[in-house]
Formats: sequence, structure tokens, C-alpha cells
Amino acid sequence: MNLPMRLSPSQNTSPTLQPSPRARAAGTRLQGAASAPPSSLLCGLATSIAVAFPALSQAQAPTQVPTQLDPVVVSAERSRQTTFDAPAAISAVTRETIDNGGVQANLSEVLNRVPGITVLNRQNYAQDLQLSIRGFGARSTFGIRGVRLVVDGIPASMPDGQGQASNVSLASAGRIEVLRGPLAQLYGNAAGGVVQVFTDMDGTKPTTTVTGAAGSFGQKKGGIKFTGGNSTDAVSLDASSFRTDGYREHSTARRDQINGKWQHDPSAGTRVSVVVNSLYQPVSLDPLGLTRAQWQANPQQAVALAKTQNSRKSVLQEQIGAVLEQKLGDSTDLTARLYFGDRELDNALSIPPAAQTAPTSSGGIVSFSRSYMGLGVQLSHRMKLGDAQALRLVGGVDIDQSNEDRQGFLNTGGVQGALKRDERNKASNRDVFAQAGYDFHADWAATVGVRASEVRFRSADNFIAPGNPDDSGSLSFRATSPVLGVSWRAAPTLNVYVNAGKGFETPTFTELSYRPGGLTGLNTALKASTSRHAELGAKWKLADGHRVDAALFDITTRDEIVVDTNAGGRSTFKNAGRTERRGIELAYAGQLTQEWRTTLSLTALRARFADAFISGSGAAAVPVAAGSRLAGTPERSAFAELAWAPKGAWGGFNSGLELVHTGKLFVNDVNSDAAPAATVVNLRAGFAQATGPWKFSQLLRIDNAADKGYAGSVIVNDANQRFFEPAPSRNWMAVLTAKYEWQ
Repeated sequence: MNLPMRLSPSQNTSPTLQPSPRARAAGTRLQGAASAPPSSLLCGLATSIAVAFPALSQAQAPTQVPTQLDPVVVSAERSRQTTFDAPAAISAVTRETIDNGGVQANLSEVLNRVPGITVLNRQNYAQDLQLSIRGFGARSTFGIRGVRLVVDGIPASMPDGQGQASNVSLASAGRIEVLRGPLAQLYGNAAGGVVQVFTDMDGTKPTTTVTGAAGSFGQKKGGIKFTGGNSTDAVSLDASSFRTDGYREHSTARRDQINGKWQHDPSAGTRVSVVVNSLYQPVSLDPLGLTRAQWQANPQQAVALAKTQNSRKSVLQEQIGAVLEQKLGDSTDLTARLYFGDRELDNALSIPPAAQTAPTSSGGIVSFSRSYMGLGVQLSHRMKLGDAQALRLVGGVDIDQSNEDRQGFLNTGGVQGALKRDERNKASNRDVFAQAGYDFHADWAATVGVRASEVRFRSADNFIAPGNPDDSGSLSFRATSPVLGVSWRAAPTLNVYVNAGKGFETPTFTELSYRPGGLTGLNTALKASTSRHAELGAKWKLADGHRVDAALFDITTRDEIVVDTNAGGRSTFKNAGRTERRGIELAYAGQLTQEWRTTLSLTALRARFADAFISGSGAAAVPVAAGSRLAGTPERSAFAELAWAPKGAWGGFNSGLELVHTGKLFVNDVNSDAAPAATVVNLRAGFAQATGPWKFSQLLRIDNAADKGYAGSVIVNDANQRFFEPAPSRNWMAVLTAKYEWQ
């Protein structure tokens, strides 16, 4: 469990911290800077944007603040520390990056710069993003699995490991942390890593922000946000509405969100936070994937079956949670959380009517009502053992559960028909964890931790008919995940660490729901996959304003969960033996001059099946050779950004050039086809003005500026060979923001 911290003065900068003995021994940074020539391309873009906003450009521009290289994070050791000091591969995305990313509708706008993570925007709001870390989660056909999601200390992943990113409000987010590697295993049922989102709570004066955005393919977004605070209270409330006609046919979507957070400090040692959010997505049309021939003929088309069956999804999710942070002494802190939520979903699938007539078919429309809740308690204690020695202890308990009332109905031309499925499902987890960080020398520290997890599934079948027997059942998984790490302050500007640990990943309820042979009921033959992780990393401050992070990792997974059969809209899963993931992650952030800065990241991933296995059964069985690539995992991905914010520029002009590269994506386990690698160029330019209590900003982005045709993502192991989800052609978006600070 991890809980949000209120930082001061800003989450975009490093707050004043009490340094550890190792940090005090580190000394000061090296000095130095480099320079870079201006870009004529960015200058030309600046001129075109300047003409569009002549009135606002006369105001005095606010001072440009260089991006900090050491934002504070809390994910690695569950305590505040800078990303440089954290003994793990961890990255933080700040508010400045979120503001420059676009209309703030998807995590893919901002997480593509983080090494080790792949976020593919499917341009399909009925299926959410495809998000994976070090190859975990790439096989998910909808939602997010294999990666733990946490928002303001409240899990956004269910006990079975399935999560949704659509309820994340980027307009409210102050920072996003991405933790990768062995230390992430201490968060439970997720083998890839942890993504945490924290609401910005740093406003001191009451401030109202109004935002309007528009873009290609009918994109529109409007939002209003209020923030404010004093010595005892802080409030953030955001409401937004997003619309899009979609790049493809039959892909219209609408999303309305409300996100609110209140922090109250009744005394110096007590803080209470209350978080509420609501997601209303009344329409999300699903155009389905395309075959290679369809994609090449017309990437904007939708499959005919999507229209005739009106494939779509609607969602209503509401949640409230509370977090208590209590100091029990100078060195002891207690943190507790409690949350409740409800999720209502109706999902019309594209299954042909003829395939829904079998007695064991669950139909073509899924409808469920899910209630979920959880509580957790965490106790932390710090002990100073000497001038260069300290011990940090953290322990706690997490209990979460979800209860689901799920039905299935016939889908005839998009119209709901007879009942075909009726069951009550329950998933729960009970976890105990402990973690210790020991600074045993001025330059050396150790981290050790363990998490004991139990995940239970239970399904009660209420639809019993001739040819469809009672499929009720239960299943449970248990795992112990130990972690051990050592870090070394090799120099005041160089940190080196090595970590090793074990993790596990249970099947989701969706993956357990069907058995081979057309039978429903929990697939009790399916086991949880287990993994062993090893990581070697280094963080190096080359000079003031210049930093390089590098990580080498080696992961072996046993009982990898893969698709077994896929027919009639129904997928069954099996365990496929061992897989191996080896790779390197590199990141460079540099403030080249006061006006120029750059960000570079590179991930090389070799993800392979180590054991041969048979995919499918009967006449559809296909052998998968050892050495085959894991589908949906690019072998190389990269991000590069060059940003220019000239001091005293007319109208507060700033601009950026981005290159985003995604490697080849194989579409299935047998590697019979692949989406080619693609490199996309994005441009942005903005202005910022201040006059009295008002602040104005304007952002224009041109994404895929070279108008490259490519597949933004693939649907892994699709039974109909409709693997490809085309990415948009050249597209633009404009964002206007007005902020008023009440005096």
C-alpha cells in the first residue's frame, strides 16, 4: 500500500527533505553545461502559432523554470526520496509534462517517455489502453493486467489483477510514478510494475482553471478545476467532459469525469484525505481490429460485423476513499486507507448470432454490476543507529475484494435478447508485507522485503439449463514474494544498485471464466504464473542539469498464461511453460542551456518463449517453437524530445519536437505476422502569459506530423485474424487554458 503525500512548495520541484546519512555524505553536484543550436523548424512553428494569438501575446510572460531532474517519489521504499536516491528503476512524470502532452484524455500522452513501459493508444475507448511493463500485460485484449495501478493511495486494479486506466483524471494529476523491477513485487498481484498517480494538492491560494480543447476527428474537451489551501486544509476539484468522433468508423466515444480530493490537517501529526471520483462513459463504439488486407485497403474502416452487431461499451464508475496519516512519535507513522466503489458496465460484443445459440454460450452482450472495497494499514518506523547508519521499517496488511453480479444476453443486431448467463462472482486478496531499508555505511544501503499474498475466486452459477450444467466453483492462489537489494553511492554523483526478487501473477476472472471444449465455469487447471527478477542499475549526474539512468534486467517466468483456444467470441487460457525477458533501459535528461533541454529514453527488450508448447486444440492446434517472441512486445522502443523555451520570448513562447519509436509487434504466439516498426514525429508550440491574477496558456500539437501510416497496436491472438488497430494519420489539437488566482 502506498499513500499520497502533500509536497511543498511544488510537486514539480524537489521539496526540502531531511537527508539520509548516505545523502549527507554525498556532497555537492558537479557543475557544467552544454549548448545547442536553435531549430529553424521550431522557429517556423513559433511564427505560425504567434499569429493565432496576437492579443494575448502582448502580456508579460512568466518566468520559465527549468525542469527538475530529481522529483520526489514514494513508491520504491514507501517513503519520500528523490528518484536519484531511490534504489530501483523508477521514473516520475511531472505536471509540466502532463500539460504539454495534449488534451489530457489518455495516459499514453505522457507515459511514452518512460523507459521500460509501452503504452499503446488503441484509438478504441471501448477497450482502454494497452499498457505493459517489461513485457508484462502485453497480451491483454482489454483493460490493463500484469501492472498494478494505484490512484491517490487507492488501488485501481481489482484483486484479480485487472485494472482500468480510464478513471485516471490527468487534469488533476500532479505527478505519475512508474516503478519497475523487483521492488514492484512488494505491491502484490502484478509482475510487471506499478503505476501510481497523485493528485496535485500544492495550491495555496484559491485558483480556478478553465480549459477548452479541440482537435482532429471531432475531439473536444472542456474542463474546470478549483484548487486552494491553507495551513490546515487543501482542496482539489476537477470536472471534465471529453468527446471524439474517432479516427475510424464506428468509434465515437464520450467520457465525463469528476475527481475531488480534500486534505485536512487537524493537528501537526495528523492528516486525513478524502478522495472521490466518478467516471461516466455512456458511449464507446468498438470498430474492432482489421485484417492486414483491410488495414492496407482502408485503415479508417470498421469491420461490418461491428456495425451490424453494434459493438459498444458503456460504463459508470463511482468511488470514495479515505486515507489517514498519523504520527505516533518522532520516528513512527501509521497510515490507513478505506475505500468503496461501484462499477456498472454494459458491453455489446461482435459475436455473430449463430455462434450464440449453443447451450453453453454466454451470449453477445455482457452486463455486470460490481461493488468493490478495501482497507489497509501500514506502520513505518525510522531508527538512527549512528552517524552513518539508519534503519527504516515498513509493514502492513492489505485486504481488498470485489463482488460482481454478471449476466450475459443474446445480441441480435445490437438489441439485447434472452438471458444466457447469470452468475455471482467474488474475488478477494489478503496480503501481509514487510520491508526494511538499512543504511549500514555512509555509501552502502540494503533493502529487504517480503509479501505473502492469497487471492481467492468464487463463482456461483444461477443459469442452469439443459446442456448447460451448474458451473459453480472456487479457486485460490497463494504466493510469497521476497525481495533483496543493495545500493552503493559510488560517488557523490553516481548511485549503483542491484535487486533480486520473486513475483506472481494470477489469472483474471475473465481468463478463468471458460474451460476448453466449450464449457463454462472456473478453469481450475489454470495456474498462476511465477517470476524471478534480477536488476542492475545506475544513476549518474554527469553535470548540473544532466543525468543518465540505466538498468539491466533479467526475468524468468514459469507457467506463463497464454491463449489456448479462441472461437465464437470465447477465449480459454493455459499455462505455457517458461518465458525469458532480458533487456536494458536507458534514460537521459539534460538542461542543455537555460533555454534548451532534452529528454531521451531507450528500451531494448528480448522477450521469448523458452519452452515449446501447443497453442489451441484439435484441428486448430499449432506448435509454438521455443525462441518465439512474446506477441505485443516491441523489441525496441524509444522517445526523444527537444524543448525550447527562450527567456523573455514574445508571449511566453515555448516549443518542442518529439520522436516516438515503437518496434515490430508480433500479433500472435506463432509469430505468423507483425505490425512493422514505426517512428512518429510530433510537434508542439505554446504560449504563456500573466496579467494580474490571470494566467493564460495556449498549446498546439501536431501529432504524426509526417503523416505515417502504421498500426498503433495489435490485438494479440485474435481468432479472426483481425490483429491490427490502425493509428491516426496526421492530426492536430489545440488547448486553451485560463487560470484565475483569487486574491
